[in-house]
Amino acid sequence: MTALKTTLPLPRTVYRREDGEGSVQVRMNTGPKIDGAKVFAIYGKGGIGKSTTSSNLSVAFSKLGKRVLQIGCDPKHDSTFTLTKRLQPTVIDVLETVDFHAEELQPEDFVFEGYNGVMCVEAGGPPAGTGCGGYVVGQTVKLLKEHHLLEDTDVVIFDVLGDVVCGGFAAPLQHADRALVVTANDFDSIFAMNRIVAAIQAKSKNYDVRLGGVIANRSAGTDEIDRFNAATGLTRVAHFPDLDAIRKSRLKKATLFEMGDGPEVKAVQEEYLRLAATLYAGVEPMDGKSMKDRDIFDFLGFE
Repeated sequence: MTALKTTLPLPRTVYRREDGEGSVQVRMNTGPKIDGAKVFAIYGKGGIGKSTTSSNLSVAFSKLGKRVLQIGCDPKHDSTFTLTKRLQPTVIDVLETVDFHAEELQPEDFVFEGYNGVMCVEAGGPPAGTGCGGYVVGQTVKLLKEHHLLEDTDVVIFDVLGDVVCGGFAAPLQHADRALVVTANDFDSIFAMNRIVAAIQAKSKNYDVRLGGVIANRSAGTDEIDRFNAATGLTRVAHFPDLDAIRKSRLKKATLFEMGDGPEVKAVQEEYLRLAATLYAGVEPMDGKSMKDRDIFDFLGFE
C-alpha cells in the first residue's frame, strides 16, 4: 500500500489593499501633486447644488484676497458658468483639437478668468460610457503644473460630479487636503452623503485627504443632517437656506455676490465669507464613520 504523501500548506501571501479595507478601488497614477495651495474637493448628491456652492465659495475666497482656481470635474462642464457667464471648453475638448499634443496648448486655451479674478478650468470627462474621469483630472493637474499655473494659487476647489461610484470620480480626493460634503435635509441627500463619507474614508488610508465638514444646502432646517452627523462623528460647517435668489442666480448666470444686497442675500454672502475664512484658517480633520446601507436606511426618518 502506497503511503499518502503529505504536503505542508504554502505560506499565505499577504497583499496590501490599495484604497481602503475591502475596497475594489485601485491606486491610480495621479501624476504631479498640487503644492502650496490649499485644496478642497466638493462632493454631494447629484443636483444638490455643488456647483453653486463651489462658485460662491470661490468668490468668497477671492473677496478675502486669495488667488483662487476652480476646477469643474463634470462632462457637462457647467461648474464655472456663473463665474465666466458662459460654458467654457473642457480640457479634453481642447486637447482633442491638438490631437492630444499638450505641448501645443497655451494657458489661455483652457484657463478662463471669472468674476472677481477667480480662475476657471473645466476638466470635462470622457464620452458617456467610455474612459475614466480619473484620467481627466490627472491630465488637468498635469497641464496646470506644466504651465506653472499653480505656483501663484492660494486655493484650489474641485467641483466633482454627482455621487461617487468609482475610483475615477474619487480622483480629486487624491489631490485634496479637505473634502466637503454638500447635502440637503432629506433622505436621498443624506443617504448619498453616507456613501461619499465611505469613499473619503477609503482614500484617506493612502492619501492626505481628510473630511473637512458638511455643508447644509437648500434646506430650511438641519435636524436630520445634525442627527446623522452626531451619529457618525461629522460636523456641519455651514448652512445655506432654500432661497429663491439662489435659484435666480443660476438663471442669471451670476454668483450670489452679484445678486444685490437685500437682507436674505446679504446673510448668505456673509455665511460664504465666514466659511471661506474658517476653511482657509484650517479645520481639524473629522474622523467620520459611515454606516452600512441597511443601517442608515433604518436610521433615517421617522414613523
